[in-house]
Amino acid sequence: MKKTLPLLISALILSCNAPLTVEDALSTINKQDMIQRIEVLSSDEFMGRATGTEGEQMTVDYLVSQFIEIGATSGTEDGSYVQPFPLVGQTTSNHSMSFSKNGKKTSLSYFDDYVSWPADQSEKVEISNAELVYVGYGIQAPEEDWDDFKGMDVSGKILVFKNNDPEYDEDLFGGFTRLYYGRYTYKFEKAKELGALGAILIHTTKTAGYGWSVVSNSWSNERFNVKEEGGSESKTKLDAWITYDSAKELFDLGGQDLDELMTAADSPDFKPVTLKGVRMDASLDAQYRDINAKNVLGVIEGSDPQLKDEYLVLTAHFDHLGITTPVEGDSVNNGAEDNAAGVSALLEMMEAYKAIQPNLKRSVLGLIVSAEEVGLLGSEYWAQHPTIAPGKVSANINLDGMNVYGETEDVVVVGYGRSSVSDILIEEAATEERTVEPDAHPDRGYFYRSDHFNMAKIGIPAIFPNPGTQFTGKEEGYREIVDSVAAANYHSVNDEINEYWDLSGAEKDTRLFFKVGLRVLNADELQSWKPGDEFEATRLRMLEDGR
Repeated sequence: MKKTLPLLISALILSCNAPLTVEDALSTINKQDMIQRIEVLSSDEFMGRATGTEGEQMTVDYLVSQFIEIGATSGTEDGSYVQPFPLVGQTTSNHSMSFSKNGKKTSLSYFDDYVSWPADQSEKVEISNAELVYVGYGIQAPEEDWDDFKGMDVSGKILVFKNNDPEYDEDLFGGFTRLYYGRYTYKFEKAKELGALGAILIHTTKTAGYGWSVVSNSWSNERFNVKEEGGSESKTKLDAWITYDSAKELFDLGGQDLDELMTAADSPDFKPVTLKGVRMDASLDAQYRDINAKNVLGVIEGSDPQLKDEYLVLTAHFDHLGITTPVEGDSVNNGAEDNAAGVSALLEMMEAYKAIQPNLKRSVLGLIVSAEEVGLLGSEYWAQHPTIAPGKVSANINLDGMNVYGETEDVVVVGYGRSSVSDILIEEAATEERTVEPDAHPDRGYFYRSDHFNMAKIGIPAIFPNPGTQFTGKEEGYREIVDSVAAANYHSVNDEINEYWDLSGAEKDTRLFFKVGLRVLNADELQSWKPGDEFEATRLRMLEDGR
């Protein structure tokens, strides 16, 4: 008896400390814990969690404490869990823009006809007598056998772009799905890559997906960028949008038919068109303020000696809009759904992975970023200064907004069918007799409007799950009600926990995403983009670099 008692006690202790099963881990993901974290993050005390504010620092401190409580180790070399990054806020003034030919001059009105800003971070832009070239969509896509530049040297010129990408063929550029080639950011980046002096995008509601007021209101306010350390080496000095009517005046001045050239851009045979004899003058002043922002990183290390230096990256942004003009006495933009809910789901997943840590082959990085609301800048900074080589990251699951209105039979995924991760989500959902639906509005380019996009840009296969639409156990017309509530609350002081919230949907979805991540962590191979995807070539380069 004396010999067996210590053995029994040891066995009992071991059984108590034994790792949980997957089912046990799933049960740790629950709506009670989720709502507690959401209540903290979306409280008035956190002042709307705006980037660079006291509210951001309070949020960072809270998230670090949560990672420590979970048992996650620091994702930064200094052990602080925090990745600081410098931003600049840019405002502009004293704008002018005009076009001339043979003594005839057309002057544009800022805000009504155009908006512009420095393409680098200079304090003054002065452009005189610059030549303009219309480059169609301005796309170079070898996988589509498409090159709008046809070898033309456009350095030192102002490039005029048609927005969007070709949509006339369902087998070309994803048909009506807007790819990165169709995003305005691609056009501005292409101008810099080719050494152009400036870039101007022609706005139409059809090619942008929104009206001119969205452009003028968004781009005339303070803009935010990751601070360029050591100064910019860009040859591109000016980025701008111009209205269709103003563009038509410009092309008429150059003896060109704008509508004909907009149509011509849909052909792979398109060649750049110089607006002969037309010259542009433009100027503006810019003012800057420094902002110190912070990402928060926690790690659950894998147990396989050969695979633990490979990762699944979970992302969610913690920032929101902060304190704005009061509406009925309320000035705090609490950001409960956007994105305290996503942060809470990420922490729930990290806690569940910690519970079965010995069963994880690869490691998990929980990357909770700031500055998403001002341009995806926290994830951009991480992508530019990754704490893990991109070729060592198997996949990214991005949690930006969760289903806070109840269980659904389906789940929507932005990035449907583009990667092996999407396939895993479809398979795991099927085991729960749920369906996975693609984005209902692929033409709006949602794939490029949250933090997973910056992961994709460096080759990491990424998905962006969204709430489903087929609610269960709710009255008829419930979806229309919550759609209306969600739309009214989006980016307003009303984004708070309300009477419609039912986190059984978020609980169910988070458990599903946990299972998808678990398969990624324990798969034989790293995840991949589907052949021909726009990010496949980058992925292959990153994998080669990561070896």
